[in-house]
Amino acid sequence: MVPEPEFTSYYGRPVVKAPPWENPIAVYFVLGGVAGGSSLLALGAQLADLPELRRNSRISAVAAAGVGAIALVTDLGRPERFLNMLRTIKLTSPMSLGSWILAAFSTGAGVAAVSEVDRMTDCRAPLGPLRKVLRAAEHPAGVVAAVFAAPLAAYTAVLLSDTAVPTWNAAREDLPFVFVSSAALASGGLGIITTSVSQARPARALAVLGAAGDLVATQVMERRMDPVAAEPLHEGGPGQTLRWSRRLVAVGGLGALLGGGNRIVAAASGAALLAGSALTRFGVLHAGLNSAADPRYTIEPQKRRLAARRRAGITHDSITTAG
Repeated sequence: MVPEPEFTSYYGRPVVKAPPWENPIAVYFVLGGVAGGSSLLALGAQLADLPELRRNSRISAVAAAGVGAIALVTDLGRPERFLNMLRTIKLTSPMSLGSWILAAFSTGAGVAAVSEVDRMTDCRAPLGPLRKVLRAAEHPAGVVAAVFAAPLAAYTAVLLSDTAVPTWNAAREDLPFVFVSSAALASGGLGIITTSVSQARPARALAVLGAAGDLVATQVMERRMDPVAAEPLHEGGPGQTLRWSRRLVAVGGLGALLGGGNRIVAAASGAALLAGSALTRFGVLHAGLNSAADPRYTIEPQKRRLAARRRAGITHDSITTAG
């Protein structure tokens, strides 16, 4: 009997070098989604004349973006590295575009949130004539933040899948849908927690739609991935994290749908949705890092893709060789 092959590499080093990303990046991914979804919710509340939901969502958006930016700078090591990324725009780089998306979003969200805080404090800040300018700018600024909300929630998925890390790259077609849905349910959950039941109906609707979208998008993504590259999503710590994520999203979505009219049930559902969204980001991050550490997750999918190209008659390009 021929023994099963063992996938190894020179000196035991990984075939693919994983990026040096740690938990602060996952925190940034989570809070970027919350910030983006909250700005969309704030715009809806602005148009529907729901001042409490608008206020809470605007403040949530800028707070999440601010803490997320701190987590990003923490991972970068030096704050000036983020500023250096704003020196140019590289359309082919998700990181370059993401830096500009974050900057534009934060500007709009910040103006809208400052106006809300000024209103909450009965206009006690010594703004003078700037107050009229602030009031005139807050609604356009809210629109600007909403325009950049979806890109902010989605670009981090593109950033992951644009790498050669096997699990992330195999999920490149569907991971943005997972992240956007996860952002919607998280921001909806936060809106449910912070807003009274009478004004939280749009937040409940966003939470339920986001939960349904997240569960469906995750299943579609895993089925369309190479089965070997998808294994890290189901095994070890990341697998357990993602299983708990799905449970919390399902429970939180049902709670928001069926018990959203009760303040206690609504708050518990919102907390479950926020936790589920966070676990999704952490699970995906660590599953990808695990896939880069094992040569098998690089080699087996490559061999399968090569065989498929040869079966299709593609044998004279830079990837295949003539049979």
